[in-house]
Amino acid sequence: MGNFIICILLAALLITWGCKSKNQQSAANPNVKRYGSVTGLKPDSVAIYKELHAHAWPGVLKKIKECNIQNYSIYIKEIEGKPYLFSYFEYTGNDFEADMKKMAADSTTRKWWQRTDPTQLPLPDAAAKGKIWSDMEEVFHTP
Repeated sequence: MGNFIICILLAALLITWGCKSKNQQSAANPNVKRYGSVTGLKPDSVAIYKELHAHAWPGVLKKIKECNIQNYSIYIKEIEGKPYLFSYFEYTGNDFEADMKKMAADSTTRKWWQRTDPTQLPLPDAAAKGKIWSDMEEVFHTP
Protein backbone atom coordinates (compact mmCIF):
# COMPACT_ATOMS: atom_id res chain seq x y z
CA MET A 1 0.00 0.00 0.00
CA GLY A 2 2.88 2.37 0.82
CA ASN A 3 4.42 1.83 -2.64
CA PHE A 4 1.06 2.59 -4.24
CA ILE A 5 0.81 5.94 -2.41
CA ILE A 6 4.40 6.81 -3.35
CA CYS A 7 3.59 6.03 -7.01
CA ILE A 8 0.48 8.24 -6.87
CA LEU A 9 2.47 11.11 -5.30
CA LEU A 10 5.23 10.77 -7.89
CA ALA A 11 2.68 10.73 -10.71
CA ALA A 12 1.01 13.86 -9.32
CA LEU A 13 4.40 15.57 -9.04
CA LEU A 14 5.31 14.69 -12.63
CA ILE A 15 1.94 15.86 -13.93
CA THR A 16 2.23 19.14 -12.02
CA TRP A 17 5.79 19.66 -13.26
CA GLY A 18 4.71 18.88 -16.83
CA CYS A 19 1.85 21.37 -16.65
CA LYS A 20 4.13 24.10 -15.32
CA SER A 21 6.66 23.39 -18.07
CA LYS A 22 3.98 23.69 -20.74
CA ASN A 23 2.66 26.92 -19.27
CA GLN A 24 6.17 28.34 -19.16
CA GLN A 25 6.67 27.40 -22.81
CA SER A 26 3.42 29.17 -23.77
CA ALA A 27 4.41 32.26 -21.82
CA ALA A 28 7.84 32.22 -23.47
CA ASN A 29 6.29 32.06 -26.93
CA PRO A 30 3.06 34.05 -27.03
CA ASN A 31 3.07 33.80 -30.84
CA VAL A 32 1.78 30.21 -30.80
CA LYS A 33 -1.34 29.91 -32.94
CA ARG A 34 -3.51 26.79 -32.64
CA TYR A 35 -5.18 25.21 -35.67
CA GLY A 36 -7.93 22.62 -35.77
CA SER A 37 -9.40 21.07 -38.89
CA VAL A 38 -11.67 18.24 -39.93
CA THR A 39 -12.16 16.00 -42.96
CA GLY A 40 -13.95 12.81 -43.82
CA LEU A 41 -12.21 9.48 -44.27
CA LYS A 42 -13.29 6.82 -46.73
CA PRO A 43 -14.59 3.88 -44.66
CA ASP A 44 -12.52 1.38 -46.64
CA SER A 45 -9.37 3.46 -46.03
CA VAL A 46 -9.39 3.60 -42.22
CA ALA A 47 -6.87 0.76 -41.82
CA ILE A 48 -4.61 2.17 -44.55
CA TYR A 49 -4.69 5.65 -43.03
CA LYS A 50 -3.86 4.34 -39.56
CA GLU A 51 -1.03 2.18 -40.94
CA LEU A 52 0.49 5.10 -42.85
CA HIS A 53 0.49 7.27 -39.75
CA ALA A 54 1.80 4.49 -37.53
CA HIS A 55 4.91 4.64 -39.73
CA ALA A 56 4.99 8.31 -40.75
CA TRP A 57 7.90 9.08 -43.03
CA PRO A 58 10.88 10.75 -41.29
CA GLY A 59 11.22 13.30 -44.11
CA VAL A 60 7.62 14.40 -43.63
CA LEU A 61 8.06 14.72 -39.86
CA LYS A 62 11.24 16.73 -40.40
CA LYS A 63 9.49 19.10 -42.81
CA ILE A 64 6.62 19.62 -40.35
CA LYS A 65 9.13 20.80 -37.73
CA GLU A 66 11.02 22.93 -40.25
CA CYS A 67 7.74 24.66 -41.06
CA ASN A 68 7.26 25.69 -37.42
CA ILE A 69 4.55 23.17 -36.55
CA GLN A 70 4.54 21.45 -33.18
CA ASN A 71 2.15 19.27 -31.19
CA TYR A 72 0.57 17.94 -34.37
CA SER A 73 -2.09 15.32 -33.68
CA ILE A 74 -4.73 13.59 -35.77
CA TYR A 75 -7.75 11.89 -34.22
CA ILE A 76 -10.37 9.63 -35.80
CA LYS A 77 -14.03 9.55 -34.78
CA GLU A 78 -16.95 7.66 -36.27
CA ILE A 79 -20.15 9.72 -36.44
CA GLU A 80 -23.36 8.14 -37.70
CA GLY A 81 -21.36 5.31 -39.23
CA LYS A 82 -18.92 7.59 -41.08
CA PRO A 83 -15.26 8.09 -40.07
CA TYR A 84 -13.93 11.62 -39.65
CA LEU A 85 -10.45 12.95 -38.94
CA PHE A 86 -9.72 15.86 -36.63
CA SER A 87 -6.29 17.46 -36.69
CA TYR A 88 -4.71 19.85 -34.23
CA PHE A 89 -1.36 21.61 -34.33
CA GLU A 90 0.40 24.64 -33.02
CA TYR A 91 2.19 27.05 -35.33
CA THR A 92 5.16 28.92 -33.86
CA GLY A 93 6.52 30.74 -36.90
CA ASN A 94 6.04 34.27 -38.20
CA ASP A 95 4.73 33.61 -41.73
CA PHE A 96 2.19 30.78 -41.93
CA GLU A 97 1.56 31.19 -45.66
CA ALA A 98 5.27 31.03 -46.50
CA ASP A 99 5.79 27.98 -44.30
CA MET A 100 2.82 26.19 -45.89
CA LYS A 101 4.22 26.95 -49.36
CA LYS A 102 7.59 25.57 -48.22
CA MET A 103 5.88 22.40 -47.05
CA ALA A 104 3.88 22.05 -50.27
CA ALA A 105 7.06 22.46 -52.32
CA ASP A 106 8.77 19.55 -50.55
CA SER A 107 8.88 16.47 -52.80
CA THR A 108 8.70 13.98 -49.92
CA THR A 109 5.67 15.72 -48.44
CA ARG A 110 3.98 15.79 -51.85
CA LYS A 111 4.55 12.00 -52.19
CA TRP A 112 3.08 11.52 -48.70
CA TRP A 113 0.00 13.52 -49.69
CA GLN A 114 -0.34 11.37 -52.82
CA ARG A 115 -0.74 8.42 -50.43
CA THR A 116 -3.00 10.09 -47.85
CA ASP A 117 -5.21 12.43 -49.89
CA PRO A 118 -7.07 9.66 -51.78
CA THR A 119 -8.16 8.15 -48.44
CA GLN A 120 -9.94 11.34 -47.37
CA LEU A 121 -13.38 12.77 -48.15
CA PRO A 122 -13.33 16.57 -47.96
CA LEU A 123 -16.34 18.28 -46.44
CA PRO A 124 -18.31 20.48 -48.89
CA ASP A 125 -16.70 23.78 -47.81
CA ALA A 126 -13.17 22.40 -48.30
CA ALA A 127 -14.05 20.68 -51.58
CA ALA A 128 -15.40 23.98 -52.94
CA LYS A 129 -11.94 25.49 -52.32
CA GLY A 130 -10.04 22.48 -53.71
CA LYS A 131 -8.83 21.60 -50.21
CA ILE A 132 -8.93 18.38 -48.19
CA TRP A 133 -9.27 19.76 -44.65
CA SER A 134 -11.91 22.20 -43.37
CA ASP A 135 -10.65 24.81 -40.93
CA MET A 136 -12.34 24.89 -37.55
CA GLU A 137 -12.97 27.90 -35.33
CA GLU A 138 -11.46 27.76 -31.87
CA VAL A 139 -14.13 28.63 -29.31
CA PHE A 140 -12.32 27.68 -26.10
CA HIS A 141 -8.77 27.24 -24.87
CA THR A 142 -7.49 27.01 -21.34
CA PRO A 143 -4.12 28.71 -21.01
